Amino acid sequence: MKRMMAIVEREMRKFFRSPALMMVSMTLPLVQLVILGNAFGGKIRGARMGVVDNDRGSQALKIEEAFNSIAANIRTFTTVPYNDEQKAREDVRTGKIDGAVIIPAQYSRRVLAGDSPAIGLVVDNSDQTMSASLEAEMQSLVEALNAPVIQPKVVQQIALEIVELYPYVEYMKYLLAGSIALAMYVAVMIGGGMLYIDDKARGVHEGYLVTPITSLELVLGLNLAGTIKATLSGICLTVIGSLLAGLGVIFNPVTAFLLLLLILSTSIAFNGMMFLMMVRVEDPLVPRAMFGVLNTLLFFPSGAISPVSGLPKWLQVIAHLDPFTYAVHGFKAILLKDGGFTAIRWDVLFLVGFGMGTLALATPLFKRTL
Repeated sequence: MKRMMAIVEREMRKFFRSPALMMVSMTLPLVQLVILGNAFGGKIRGARMGVVDNDRGSQALKIEEAFNSIAANIRTFTTVPYNDEQKAREDVRTGKIDGAVIIPAQYSRRVLAGDSPAIGLVVDNSDQTMSASLEAEMQSLVEALNAPVIQPKVVQQIALEIVELYPYVEYMKYLLAGSIALAMYVAVMIGGGMLYIDDKARGVHEGYLVTPITSLELVLGLNLAGTIKATLSGICLTVIGSLLAGLGVIFNPVTAFLLLLLILSTSIAFNGMMFLMMVRVEDPLVPRAMFGVLNTLLFFPSGAISPVSGLPKWLQVIAHLDPFTYAVHGFKAILLKDGGFTAIRWDVLFLVGFGMGTLALATPLFKRTL
């Protein structure tokens, strides 16, 4: 135990003597949280919608009044009048405006006659987010126009009542779970994988190998130090990220304990995985080359940015084997849903089992000889 703790002490001293290394391990996740959290997930505001009124009747005037109401209240789009339909279509195609509504001639007459009136909507569907938002807003407007002026006494249509379990979740809050997991992964990759290979290349491990230290003590010492580094990184990112996102749940003692348990479990899983990948690597450039590939392969399918259920089947298989998936699910269950231990018990079990399993596989592969 003393020999193993000596290795841990050496690794931690080296880590704390490099504050820049500690900052770098948290810079990427924090930047991602702030930039992506504010760049995505927001509602469309200030889009430009062209209006071609070929009717100019009373019913067309109702549509324009509804547009003015949208521009003044929810501000999804503002209107730009057009006299030429072809010009409006061309401006949508070239990006001068984001969409165009075509009110055909005889529209008001057909509305009053009940003769299946139609309104045209031209959108640039190369931008799925913008086009979907405009289509949804126009669909709501059409449903409002279709509603009868005098409502029937007997309800003749099925209504849907939506019950939201939680208050509105901003995208920064949604992204926080993935950012915490990413910070721990970066800490393991830099403070564990890269430093481990660098020490091996400098001959530090050769110095270990001429002492009475056993292979098991050396492996456990290196992994315990890596777990501590990842845990410290996870705690820092959880506190800073929660304050940036406006989440006060970290001040609840029970929630804080569950978060610490999940952070420890994630640290064990990430460190075991990284040690298994690096245990036989000799070239210091290999972990640097692998960093971006592993980040893409592990982070994006994990549900940190979009739900796992929306992925293709082959990518879902990767997600179900990915420790990131279980870490992200657990952090969301605690930070966003206050789900308690019941919500994270299987995540904790998988992460600890995954970490122990990968460490058990890596230990026999560790080279004891020079």
